[in-house]
Amino acid sequence: MSLNKLKNFNDPVYGFVSIPCDLVYDIISHPWFQRLRRIKQLGLSNYVYPGAQHTRFQHVIGAMSLTQDAISTLEQKGVRVEPNEKEAVFAAILLHDIGHGPFSHTLENMLVKGLSHEQISVYLMEQMNIEMKGRLDLCIEIFTNRYHKRFLHQLVSSQLDMDRLDYLRRDSFFSGVQEGVVGQDRIIKMLNVFEGELVVDEKGIYSIEKFLIARRLMYWQVYLHKTVVAAESVLIKAMERAFELAAKGEILFASPALHYFLYQQPNAKSFFLDKEGIKAYTQLDDDDIMTSIKVWCNHEDAILSDLCLMLRDRQLPKIILSNEPFSDQAVDVLKASVMTQKKLNQEDSNYFVYTDFVRNRAYNLDHFHINILYKDGTLLDIAKASDQYNIETLARSVTKYFLCYPKNTPVN
Repeated sequence: MSLNKLKNFNDPVYGFVSIPCDLVYDIISHPWFQRLRRIKQLGLSNYVYPGAQHTRFQHVIGAMSLTQDAISTLEQKGVRVEPNEKEAVFAAILLHDIGHGPFSHTLENMLVKGLSHEQISVYLMEQMNIEMKGRLDLCIEIFTNRYHKRFLHQLVSSQLDMDRLDYLRRDSFFSGVQEGVVGQDRIIKMLNVFEGELVVDEKGIYSIEKFLIARRLMYWQVYLHKTVVAAESVLIKAMERAFELAAKGEILFASPALHYFLYQQPNAKSFFLDKEGIKAYTQLDDDDIMTSIKVWCNHEDAILSDLCLMLRDRQLPKIILSNEPFSDQAVDVLKASVMTQKKLNQEDSNYFVYTDFVRNRAYNLDHFHINILYKDGTLLDIAKASDQYNIETLARSVTKYFLCYPKNTPVN
C-alpha cells in the first residue's frame, strides 16, 4: 500500500479507523463518495434530537471498521478470506449507501419515481468500476450476492450486517437515546461461518436478543418518532408542491442539480439513460434542498410558502397516532376546517391534512435468518433459539397510522 494512502479517521464512536488498502483510499477520495459528507444519516431527526447531525459518510466509515473487525474474527476461527476478497468486501460496505439522495430515506422514490437508493447504488458502483478499470468487479459481485462466498454479502447486507450494527450504535450515540446501545464488539466476536453462511456462536445468543430489541426501540424512539414523522412529512409535502408547480411551468429557485429533477422529472427508465441526470444526482445533497426551502418561504404560492415556513421555523403540524386507520369522516372534518381557514380547494387541502402509516418489524423471517450455531453443529433461528417469547413477537410487523393537520386548525 502506498505510504501516502496510510490514513486514519478519528471516529467518535470507535476511535481510530484505518484505511486498509489503496482501493478503499481511492473510493473515499472519489467525489461521489465525498457527497455523503453532505447527507444526514437520520433525515430530520435532529428536529427532535439536536445531536443527530451525523452523516452517511461517518456511518459507512464506521461500518467498514466493523467489517474489518468481523473479517479478523472469522479468520481467527479458520475461515479463509483472500486479500482480494477483503478489499472487495470493504469496498462493498463503503459503497452500500452511495445511491442515497438528500436526507437519506426521507425523499426516497421522490426524485426518481420507482427507483430505490439500492438500485442507484449498484448503478453508481458500475460507473465507478468503469472509471477504475474493473477494480470493483468483485465488490459488485459481493454486493449483488452473486459471489459464491455468501457470508461476505451477508456482512454487507443481511439482518445481522455491519450496516445495522453501526447505525444502531452510531444513531444511539448522536441522538443520546441509550436504548440503541448494542454490544457490537461481542456480537462480532461471536460471528462464525457454517456451510458458507454467516451464523452466530451459541454464546452470542443474548447479545443478539439485545440487538433485536434495541433495533425495535430505536425505530419507535428515533426513526419513527411521531415528531420526526411530522417533520419529514412536511418536507415531502413541500417537495411534492414544488414538483407540481414545476410541472406547470412555474419558476422556482433551485440549484442546477435540483433544477434538473424539478423540471425534467425523470422516471426509473429514463434516468439511467441520461448522463445529465446522473451528474445532477451525484451533485445533489441536503444543502440543495434546504437552501431552496429557505428561499421558497417567500414564494408567491401560498401553499409552498406555508409548508416551507413550517419546516424552516419548526412549526410542525399536530400528529396523532392510532393502531387503526383514521375514518374518512374524521379526515374530511379537518379538511373542511382547513379549506375555510386557508381558502383552499379540496385537492389542495391534501397538503395540510393527510393520513398515512409507519411500520416497524425488527426481525423479518422472510429474509436471511439469524441462525445460532450450537456446539453439536445444530443450527436454530434466533426466534426459536431464544428463551424470550418477545423475540418471536419482534418478527411480527407492527403498523401505526398517523393523522397530520395544522395545530391551529379549529375542530368543531
